[in-house]
Amino acid sequence: MTSALPEPTAADAPPEKRDFIRQIVREDLASGKHTAIRTRFPPEPNGYLHIGHAKAICLDFGIAAEFGGQCNLRFDDTNPAREDPEFVAAIQDDVRWLGFDWAELRHASDYFEVYYLAAEKLIRDGKAFVCDLSAEEVRAYRGSLTEPGRNSPFRDRSVEENLDLFRRMRAGEFEDGARTLRAKIDMASGNINLRDPALYRIKHVAHQNTGDAWPIYPMYDFAHALGDAIEGITHSLCTLEFEDHRPLYDWCVAQVDLAGHPELLQPLLARGLPNQAGTPRQIEFSRLNINYTVMSKRKLTQLVADGLVDGWDDPRMYTLQGLRRRGYTPAALRLLVDRVGISKQNSVIDFSVLEGCLREDLDAHAPRRMAVIDPLKLVLTNLPEGHEERLAFANHPKDERFGSREVPFSRELWIEREDFAEVPPKGWKRLVPGGEVRLRGAGIARVDEVVKDAEGRVVELRGWLDPESRPGMEGANRKVKGTIHWVSAAHAVAAEIRLYDRLFSVEKPDDESDGKTYRDHLNPDSRRSARGWVEPAAAQAAPEQSFQFERLGYFVADRHDHRADAPVFNRSVTLRDTWAARA
Repeated sequence: MTSALPEPTAADAPPEKRDFIRQIVREDLASGKHTAIRTRFPPEPNGYLHIGHAKAICLDFGIAAEFGGQCNLRFDDTNPAREDPEFVAAIQDDVRWLGFDWAELRHASDYFEVYYLAAEKLIRDGKAFVCDLSAEEVRAYRGSLTEPGRNSPFRDRSVEENLDLFRRMRAGEFEDGARTLRAKIDMASGNINLRDPALYRIKHVAHQNTGDAWPIYPMYDFAHALGDAIEGITHSLCTLEFEDHRPLYDWCVAQVDLAGHPELLQPLLARGLPNQAGTPRQIEFSRLNINYTVMSKRKLTQLVADGLVDGWDDPRMYTLQGLRRRGYTPAALRLLVDRVGISKQNSVIDFSVLEGCLREDLDAHAPRRMAVIDPLKLVLTNLPEGHEERLAFANHPKDERFGSREVPFSRELWIEREDFAEVPPKGWKRLVPGGEVRLRGAGIARVDEVVKDAEGRVVELRGWLDPESRPGMEGANRKVKGTIHWVSAAHAVAAEIRLYDRLFSVEKPDDESDGKTYRDHLNPDSRRSARGWVEPAAAQAAPEQSFQFERLGYFVADRHDHRADAPVFNRSVTLRDTWAARA
């Protein structure tokens, strides 16, 4: 008996991917602009990654792998008040779970000394100044989309005064928000991001990596651009909201010019940190948007904080940790990213596409097992008391490489309650009083007696198993209308079966035009728990092992709670799209 997954074959190799980003990479290699490709995935460790990040991870790491390059994992840890080592560990776990690994693990904080020296260079070059305006005043001076901004009254400070003030900011002399270092670009620019943006702010907050060493921290646009340049990133891939930031990205790279000023990199060399200073190119692509979801970190955090879900890895959450616990596979998420494609056109993908990718992967790779969620006992009275036998079942009906297993069969069985009807509806093909049905792999059974309790509820069926319909017998192929699954009552293992569904009941839970918020659209049926029975081979599953429970759906052994003596299974997805009819 075996249920090992078959090894992939050459036929499983995916076709070459051709999108506009990969075409740019191919052209850069063909022209000799680059001889090696370097990318990076730069998450901020202020929360758990969600499904939207899967697209960025697959693209950043995937392109590097496809073209024989390298991809770094770099934590954008420039905002220590919101960051936590818990998130750092989870992000690394998520990246590896998706099937990728990084060439180098870096942090923006690794480069704080370089950023500081770069900022001083900009001051000496007359490209940056220390500004005393408050955040509110900066907004007032910035102007609007139709009106130019106004220069700060502190814009014309001398280089000497700016250097003195910036160094005093670094020494911790000033309170939070008292001053900022701003780039000196163009307050009349049509791109508001170029209207003298902040490069540094004062924050007296301890950092997880540098402790209390820094009372000032670089802004994202400055740190991100220079981080890419330090690491020699060739193609800096970002989502479309960063398109308007690209001119500032390019300005920071060009004005600091790390490749032309290697003295700025001395702090890294002194610490033995390698660098390949270069000129990266930022390229934007559309985000992964899926209906019936929210992907705002703030809203996901609120769901957890308010107890509306059972933590960041609740199987209803759209975090990668939650999807993993739900039974989503790395292959299914990679398939989703491939199926959605890479473009500059924002669109919303239907949730059924995500579920379809999981079904497709699990249909091919999940062994089959039998389980009963809402049990009703069927007693085969023509079998003797204590009857027991073992029946051979294929682990996968479409792939003999999965092997087979033995399933115990006895006089008393559990079947699904919904597989019996005293008064059947039109077209019914399952059990009825006096009617026959095929017991999967065991023979044809008939119900002769319906046993009810005092309230009139059916509690047991008593019937007969046709001995001529058993496997290998002459009547085994006799035609009957329906086939149902079962588990042996004497051998089945009691299990908790958690029936998960979509967390939100509407397509656009973020739409507040009707005065409601995403909290008003939580699906009350997104989680139900049942006490059912599973065949022994299912109970022996390893945590995170997926199965198709025949006729019921795809389920996964819970990664935290499942034990062989107390199985816990989460429904990953139904066999068919149950939401299509509701639309």
